[in-house]
Amino acid sequence: MAKSRQKSSNQDSSLSPTAARSREWDGPSRWADYLGTETNTASPLSSTSSRNFGHDGQSQGSTPSQPHKGLNMQWVVQLTDVADGLMAKMYRLNQLLDYPDPINHVFSDGFWKAGVFPNHPRICVLLSKKFPEHFSKLQLERIDKIAWDSMQDHAELHLQSLEPWVQLLLDLMVFREQALRLILDLSSTVITLLPHQNSLILHAFMDLFCSFVRVNLFSEKMPRKMLLQTYNLLHALSRNERDCDFYHRLVQFIDSYDPPLKGLQEDLNFVSPRIGEVLEAVGPIIFLSTDTKKLRNEGFISPYHPRFPDILTNSAHPLRAQDLANVTAYREWVLFGYLVCPDELRRVTSIDIALVVLKENLVLTLFRDEYILLHEEYQLYVLPRILESKKMAKSGRTKQKEADMEYNVAKQVEKMISEVHEQAILSCDAIHRERRILLKQEIGRMVLFFTDQPSLLAPNIQMVFSALALAQCEVIWYFQHVGVASSKSKTTRVVPVDIDPNDPTIGFLLDGMDHLCCLVRKYIAAIRGYSLSYLSSCAGRIRFLLGTPGMVALDIDASLKGLLQQIVHHLEHLPKPQSENISAITCDLSDFRKDWLSILLMVTSSRSSINIRHLEKATVSTGKEGLLSEGNAAYNWSRCVDELESLLSKHGSLRKLYFYHQQLKVVFRNTMFGPEGRPQHCCAWLGIASSFPECASPVVPEEVTKFGRDAVLYVESLIESIMGGLEGLINILDSEGGFGALENQLLPEQAASYLNYASRVSIPSYKSPKGTAGFPLPGHESFPENNSSIKMLEAAMQRLTNLCSVLNDMEPICVLNHVFVLREYMRECILGNFRRRLLGVLKTDNDLQRPSVLESLILRHVSIVHLAEQHISMDITQGIREVLLSEAFSGPVSSLHLFEKPTDQHTGSATESVCNWYIENIIKDVSGAGILFVPIHKCFRSTRPVGGYFAESVTDLSELQAFVRIFGGYGVDRLDRMLKEHTAALLNCIDTSLRSNRDVLEAVASSLHAGDRIEREASMKQIVDLETVIDFCIQAGLALAFDRLLSEASGAILEEGAPLIHSLLTGVVNHLPDGVPEKEEIKRMRTVANTAGVVNDHDSIWVRSILEDVGGASDGSWSLLPYLFATFMTSNIWSTTAFNVDTEGFSNNIHCLARCISAVVAGSEFVRLEREHQHRQSLSNGHASEGMDPELSGHMSAEASINSTLQLFVKLSAEMILDSWSETHRSHLVAQLIFLDQLCEISPYLPRSSLETHVPYAILRSVYSHYYADTPSTPLAIMNASPRQSPALLAHASPVLRHPRGDSTPPYYGNDSGYFKGSSSHSQDHLYDADISSIRNTRRSGPLDYGAGRHKVKSVESSNSGSTGPSPLPRFAVSRSGPLAYK
Repeated sequence: MAKSRQKSSNQDSSLSPTAARSREWDGPSRWADYLGTETNTASPLSSTSSRNFGHDGQSQGSTPSQPHKGLNMQWVVQLTDVADGLMAKMYRLNQLLDYPDPINHVFSDGFWKAGVFPNHPRICVLLSKKFPEHFSKLQLERIDKIAWDSMQDHAELHLQSLEPWVQLLLDLMVFREQALRLILDLSSTVITLLPHQNSLILHAFMDLFCSFVRVNLFSEKMPRKMLLQTYNLLHALSRNERDCDFYHRLVQFIDSYDPPLKGLQEDLNFVSPRIGEVLEAVGPIIFLSTDTKKLRNEGFISPYHPRFPDILTNSAHPLRAQDLANVTAYREWVLFGYLVCPDELRRVTSIDIALVVLKENLVLTLFRDEYILLHEEYQLYVLPRILESKKMAKSGRTKQKEADMEYNVAKQVEKMISEVHEQAILSCDAIHRERRILLKQEIGRMVLFFTDQPSLLAPNIQMVFSALALAQCEVIWYFQHVGVASSKSKTTRVVPVDIDPNDPTIGFLLDGMDHLCCLVRKYIAAIRGYSLSYLSSCAGRIRFLLGTPGMVALDIDASLKGLLQQIVHHLEHLPKPQSENISAITCDLSDFRKDWLSILLMVTSSRSSINIRHLEKATVSTGKEGLLSEGNAAYNWSRCVDELESLLSKHGSLRKLYFYHQQLKVVFRNTMFGPEGRPQHCCAWLGIASSFPECASPVVPEEVTKFGRDAVLYVESLIESIMGGLEGLINILDSEGGFGALENQLLPEQAASYLNYASRVSIPSYKSPKGTAGFPLPGHESFPENNSSIKMLEAAMQRLTNLCSVLNDMEPICVLNHVFVLREYMRECILGNFRRRLLGVLKTDNDLQRPSVLESLILRHVSIVHLAEQHISMDITQGIREVLLSEAFSGPVSSLHLFEKPTDQHTGSATESVCNWYIENIIKDVSGAGILFVPIHKCFRSTRPVGGYFAESVTDLSELQAFVRIFGGYGVDRLDRMLKEHTAALLNCIDTSLRSNRDVLEAVASSLHAGDRIEREASMKQIVDLETVIDFCIQAGLALAFDRLLSEASGAILEEGAPLIHSLLTGVVNHLPDGVPEKEEIKRMRTVANTAGVVNDHDSIWVRSILEDVGGASDGSWSLLPYLFATFMTSNIWSTTAFNVDTEGFSNNIHCLARCISAVVAGSEFVRLEREHQHRQSLSNGHASEGMDPELSGHMSAEASINSTLQLFVKLSAEMILDSWSETHRSHLVAQLIFLDQLCEISPYLPRSSLETHVPYAILRSVYSHYYADTPSTPLAIMNASPRQSPALLAHASPVLRHPRGDSTPPYYGNDSGYFKGSSSHSQDHLYDADISSIRNTRRSGPLDYGAGRHKVKSVESSNSGSTGPSPLPRFAVSRSGPLAYK
């Protein structure tokens, strides 16, 4: 504790009045903490000039105590820099304290948690409110005893946190004293402060003046009273009730500046007349800057004369152009000058000057984004002074003649201040908008002109600076006033200022300024060369002026004469730009500027024997420019040689917009992609971020990091918005209202609907571009009423190409150590948007998107990407391929790749999504949509929509081909693997059923061979879950049918895209050796060929691969497989089965059961024989048997085994079918017979002749004849028991007709007219004696070939020719040679 007290006492001694006084009078060295390495670019005096001022000042005297030797101008410039440092510290303090309101004593929770003040609000706020009363009179221990004790205990800690900010208060007090002394010194010693005579010293003086006002106005926003009072309390608690040494001085300082404007008006009263003179002098240029019509008509900021366009170089207003570059500073001088020197408003011309500036501003910026409400301050602190002067003038009206004029002027000022606030609220935005439009036009012309005529840029560089300065002022004004709320003078209500956040001129101004700055940097060598040439010519003119009689007659002292000769020497010894490369010239003219400023300091002093008036009179009589005018012009042009970048930064930098970067982002988003936005503007919006870190003050080191981070976040936010706009343009084109409207095609059902409507209407309406059903007809975009939409598309295309071109050509943006390359962002944006669009269009609102529609959407999007790619120097197409590959690749192709998919690779989400949908909704039919496989059309159908479409819309062969084109081989393989996984689970159920029912099936087999019907039926009733197994087998058949369609689609696409590979596979598969077991390479080749649909026996190969992968069919119970399948004939499912002529399938997918039985029997036999062969090989120790090739013999034996197994199944099934028939139980008969016939047709191992042995052709022919006899598709439905419905179905033809048919069944043909609908009520009394020729006429195709070589079968025609279809149980008249006869 003692150490801390000693440390505190040392710190306190450093802040003692003695130390403060010593620091107060030690000149600029006191302010080392507030002077950073960066210079004050706002001052017209450069850093070099500042040093030159100091060097000269030191030679003439280092303090203002010697004014007769000249002014120390370095001090003026440094104090201006000190003001910025002081405000930077105050700004940081307000940030830490969460922007308190010390005037109304409102402090947030963040204020007390910042760690600056003790967290004891009651005591601290009371101290602030009772200022300047001493804390000893407030009895604080009674206010909050706990807080009082805590402050006593932690006084040292609180002192340490408050000391740097109390030091800031002390520095503010010292700054006030030094700045006031220096302002008084300048005001009293400088002869003239007019802009056209002494502009350099004028700007330095007014910059210090305005900085002094800003610092003191800004100090009101920090809690000065609480800071001083709390610090003094803590100091007294830790120093035995002794006040800090500087306490009373600071109390007096704060009290005199409470409010600050009161103290400022008193302190600056002595310079008020000089300020009034300056403001009157800059009035004309302010009036000119507000007259947009005159600026446009007279061409003040135009590179060519508006009335004489042939004169390219506009030299009509060179000085006015230079003055316009400083008009922003002039406006600030007016606002601050009349605010702190209100008496100057009583000048006659001052009213108009103040009115013009006040009418176009609502806020007065103090520092960065801190401001005060301008008109409120004028009404509170200026208007009372005017009223007071008015009162004095009125009381003295009878005493002096000037009183009337003074009274009238005061009355006019009062009226102006009272009314201008309302005018400003209503008109300020319109005034500035008109000015922005003017600058947009003029800068746009300037960019085009100087791009075309770059040689004219250098002579007009001052005009370029003026245009940049005016645009800079307008842009900053816009963002300073966005969101500002101003209270009206006569009421207390707050009125928000109506600043349009959608103003597109901001983008134009930013873009124009960026282009102008780029042009200046591009031709900087030419500007430097022109400036050197001007300075060289200026040397001769100055030498001439020095030799005039007037100058010779002047009694110039040696020092001034030496400086004038030194000026001429500098100008005459400049490097010659004609003799060498200008860009390689390195020229430092700081010594020239130092000498010229020394001359100005001498001749502007009121105590100098030769002053500015003497020089002007001595040289102006020549009829040319005077010596001072030539020198000032040479000074300005010299800066274009070695300080051009700093000039460009002063007039063209928009780094102050950092403090409005949130508003920047809002305005950018509102205007960039608006109707008047331009894509090329985004470069300028992004480019300004590079200068944001320059706003950081070296006084607050942490600002560099914070400002840099904010600049990076700003760029990232804008890039995100730009890329969002790019995505929006692409998505606008890739929409149904975009390119989708140009490629409308009618779906078949839409065309049919339209034709039906047209056929009902005699004169169809050709005027309407839309169809009658509400869908647009092709070509509707050509109708006049759609002209606007087409123009919108053209505008979107133009914007897209422009934006891509601009982003592609844009230079990288550098913010600190971050580099942003817009091309890379654009590529990632386009590819990311494509990925999102792809995943988005996979599913519609209801369910899966049709693959053909999905393909067309992808192609449409890719075409738009290709349109943009033409303007991008990057390969976007390769990226599109990578996206498609990543979304399709769900793992290596099982039959081609031997590697495994990495576990950390997350790809194939699109493929997974689509494949899962097909498995769940088509194969498993989880939604219960009644999925049916239609063999004749090779597709699936549903009784109701699956999601948004019927099943045939997503399973047609053309749709699967579109699926293959989108997802390629990876998608096909993934869907194939999922089908295999699902089928493997179903085959496992068959295996489980065989194992669990093995004993029962053995009993069934023995009873079948023994012919014991009773025992067979009893055994079959013991089979467990027979219906479930049948359902699983039907699902497996569905999967087989779907995979067969998928392989056909894959083969068609392969033949279309790679015909040589398809031809190679087709040729190779015919020459692959057949053997059991197959070699691994042969097996893989056969699997690849099977996937491509070039193998005949697709189903058995597919099931065989499944069984090999899962190790199925390994049990001996699989020998009972035909018996299990045969028991299916006793299932109840046949009672609900009906055949449909139009689909050539059954109503409950029983035809898929035939496909399953064929494939499972064949596949299991192959697997069984392979295992037997491997077992024999292991027993024979690998010795091959002699004779026939064992592999070939194994394959032949496998085919024979498959044939015998299937024939056994057919035999057993036919026996069960015929045995189970009776007069009362025959509903299943027709469906089961057709089922067996379809099995023979599906299986390549079971010829149709094998069915002849058990079911004669005549029966099948008769069944099919009645199905195909009439056009209406009337299926044989469920039969009701009736004595008249004798079957007559077992009649067959004579032995002559029963010859084997083989595999000569022609393919099915026919048109599908709709979904199958069963019927159970039919006419029962029709007898048919159908002639074969009549059958041939009514049924052109079918399972049986009714060719000319066939014998005719006589049948009896129906007695009722008007019947609508065949009877469910027709009676046949058959030949007498048949084994059965029916009465």
